[in-house]
Amino acid sequence: MHEAGTWVLLESAVADLPADLRWLFESGAITLAQLAAAHNTLGITSIADIAAAVREQQFRQIEGFDAAIEAAVADALPTIRAAIPRIPLGRATSIVEPLLARVRSSAGVDWAEPVGSLRRGEDSVGDIEIVGSTRNAPAVIDAVLTMPGIVRTLHRSENRAYFVHEGVQVGVRFPNPATAGAALLHLTGTRAHFAALQAHAASRGLRLTTAGMFKASGALLPSDTEQIVYAELGLPFIAPEIRNGDEEVGAALGGALPALVSRGDVRGDLHMHSTWSDGRDSVAVMVETCRALGYEYMAITDHSPHSAATRNLSVDDVERQAEEIAGLRERYPDIAILHGCEADILEDGRIDFPDRVLERFDIVLASLHDRAGHDAGQLLKRYAAAMHHPLVNMITHPTNRMVPHRPGYDLDYARLFDIAAASDTFLEIDGAPGHLDLDGTLARRAIAAGASVAIDSDCHRAEMLDRQMNLGVITARRGWVEPRHVVNTLPLADLRGRIARKRSGR
Repeated sequence: MHEAGTWVLLESAVADLPADLRWLFESGAITLAQLAAAHNTLGITSIADIAAAVREQQFRQIEGFDAAIEAAVADALPTIRAAIPRIPLGRATSIVEPLLARVRSSAGVDWAEPVGSLRRGEDSVGDIEIVGSTRNAPAVIDAVLTMPGIVRTLHRSENRAYFVHEGVQVGVRFPNPATAGAALLHLTGTRAHFAALQAHAASRGLRLTTAGMFKASGALLPSDTEQIVYAELGLPFIAPEIRNGDEEVGAALGGALPALVSRGDVRGDLHMHSTWSDGRDSVAVMVETCRALGYEYMAITDHSPHSAATRNLSVDDVERQAEEIAGLRERYPDIAILHGCEADILEDGRIDFPDRVLERFDIVLASLHDRAGHDAGQLLKRYAAAMHHPLVNMITHPTNRMVPHRPGYDLDYARLFDIAAASDTFLEIDGAPGHLDLDGTLARRAIAAGASVAIDSDCHRAEMLDRQMNLGVITARRGWVEPRHVVNTLPLADLRGRIARKRSGR
């Protein structure tokens, strides 16, 4: 009975640990007593802390620990997250937004940011954590932990808390304000990015650690913001979305960082749905929301007859929808309302509206929703046929993936991008959480091939127009996309000119 009771207590203690500590224990690399000692001595609570402690050989500083234990922990690092499902970026964003707002609005908070893969805008997120700068950490933590929906606190200390919110573990931490920028830098970029910064710091006679930046003499340099750290390193600020550890530090050193597209560069949204197809809101509501977002233009692009959507725009509907949009143009002269459609690319490459109907639209988007059993070569032929059609302006979500459940089409994307560039067909970076397509890697290849991209929301609810455009912009930034690559950063007259040029065959 005593052994059973002890086991229950042990299981309960492990279940209430922050997830990364729990899985470090489950890996067998460390006992519960050793884990407690490491936590109490080093303050580790996350995989980033564990990795940093291994890298800086901090485990050896704990009484009773040696190099063998540290090596066992290092060996366990790749497996710690294996049993933890990643969170789609859209869901992670919706979870963190109210928490981040509460932290930022709390008295005495200088700044607060999400970190890790969430701040980098990766398609899926390993964890949700907020880092902030404040001298009032206990009160800010109190304010967060009293928010609705927080069901269990896993860890609470003076400067950190981990809790369960909407079924997901979330962390908040407030390091020493004097070195909070270095902590944010460490927790945002990949390990490879931070290692590249450390190597560069060493070349300048500096030592960059998770605890701050130090001169060779050991004197601590100010690092209260990331900007200060980058400046001390003689580098421009590197955007979080490209801190992947591949070539961004070299680009910064060579003055070759891209001027990444920002949310403020976007003049309009060219892909959204209304109640004419499978959208929830009327055209009027979509227009009113786009006006509130300050757009110069927008496009209503409902689904065509062959789409598998719950409702579709029929040939007969096109005229009636055009009349509704004409009325809204008179009502809202301060925003240009483009009448468009999202047409399906059929199995033989034709578009599922006849040309006499397509000619009536201001902009035509074409989608390959149905694979129809085709291999990569056949899919590419269908795309090519659509892109060579003079009335087709954009290919939406080109890989047609569904995050996280369905991978995208396995295509010759180099060829796809070349055809898009040659035919002056825009390729979409779709901000719908289930698509985020083109992803950052493919978007970068597309612009390198000379193709133009559009960043759109693909929104079916007015309340999501802003959030999904933000997700699209973040995805584009991961692809080193600049405003000059994006057609919906153009003034309306220039956008219309691009569309007209393709239609005329010039």
